[in-house]
Amino acid sequence: MSRTRAVTPARVRAAVVAALLVPLAACSSNASPGAQDAKPAPGADDRPVKVTVTPQGDQVRAGRSVRVTAAGGRLTSVTVTDAEGHRLAGKLAADGRSWLSTRKAVPGAAYAVTAATRTEGGATRSTKASFTTAPADKVNKVDWRPGAAATVGVAQPISLVFDNPVKNKAEVEKQLKVTTSNNTEGSWGWIQDWSGRDRVDWRPRTYWKPGTKVTLNARLNGTDSGAGGGWFVRDYTTSFTIGARQIVKVDLDSHQLTLLRDGEPVRLIPVSGGTPGGDRRSWRGTAVLMAKEGTINMNSETVGLANAYDKMVDYSMRLTWSGMYAHAAPWNARYFGNANHSSGCIGMSDADAAWFYQQVRPGDPFEITGKETKGVVAPGNGFGAWNLSWGEWRGKSAVR
Repeated sequence: MSRTRAVTPARVRAAVVAALLVPLAACSSNASPGAQDAKPAPGADDRPVKVTVTPQGDQVRAGRSVRVTAAGGRLTSVTVTDAEGHRLAGKLAADGRSWLSTRKAVPGAAYAVTAATRTEGGATRSTKASFTTAPADKVNKVDWRPGAAATVGVAQPISLVFDNPVKNKAEVEKQLKVTTSNNTEGSWGWIQDWSGRDRVDWRPRTYWKPGTKVTLNARLNGTDSGAGGGWFVRDYTTSFTIGARQIVKVDLDSHQLTLLRDGEPVRLIPVSGGTPGGDRRSWRGTAVLMAKEGTINMNSETVGLANAYDKMVDYSMRLTWSGMYAHAAPWNARYFGNANHSSGCIGMSDADAAWFYQQVRPGDPFEITGKETKGVVAPGNGFGAWNLSWGEWRGKSAVR
């Protein structure tokens, strides 16, 4: 007699599951290579990264850094270029969430922004944006010294004179970078130039070391001078070298000039300074040789001394904007080494002036002493910053 075995519902379910598992295992082991690289269906991790660029729009105010931020992913790179293809440098944050330009957007420019991003799920995309800046309503320009590739004396400052007023002094000063070959200590100081214009000079704490290489990078493009001053629309740079250590000692009491080179006297020259007792007296303190001007016309009316003189003068070496020179003065020969009898300049013989003119260079300091003088050379009257103590000079910086 045959028996019939009952099949329970549990056994049926187990059999069905086993039957289903067989083909599934076969599909997994026999899948083609491309099947494994198939992209998953879009999910929350693959939503596009939201990129925000600031500033945005047309004719926006210049002078701002460009900022790019990412939400829902990371920035992998950012490029910002103007219409001429110049790139605005910047730095990407370590977390990839933001990028900030290290230079400011300049006036009257069109910028294109390209931001490469990666989603949380690993998908990469590129986002583009653009904006324009309003043109400058006024432009500020700079006259600077010394010129590029010059070799100058140990007292030469870096000097920038501005066409228009500078109200944002700290902001402007922050854009001025001085580098030297031997880490020379120095400071910027804001003064009024003899012309009445704003001026900023950089001088070392003490005289330069001979052979020092100096570079100024004035990254002013896109910087606002402030009310009434306008915008800077270009950068400026200059490099120069410090020559031999030459110091000119002028003793107006003994009426002698001594040229020192590396601390040793090279030559002593009899001179005559400004006449005591009035406006014809010479200045005292440290004056820096500004320029060797050769043969020039000197007219007393241009320096407020009426019609005392009007003549051609040889071997003229400018010491101040107010008109003090060292030069040849053969008409005054009887006073050389004996008395001060000039209209404020330091005069000497033709022969001494010719020799001396060949020895000195712009930037050499003239250290002038004497009882019968009309005061100390002011910082803005030529390069008179050396007449201030180091503490006083540093106090003239706008950056604290």
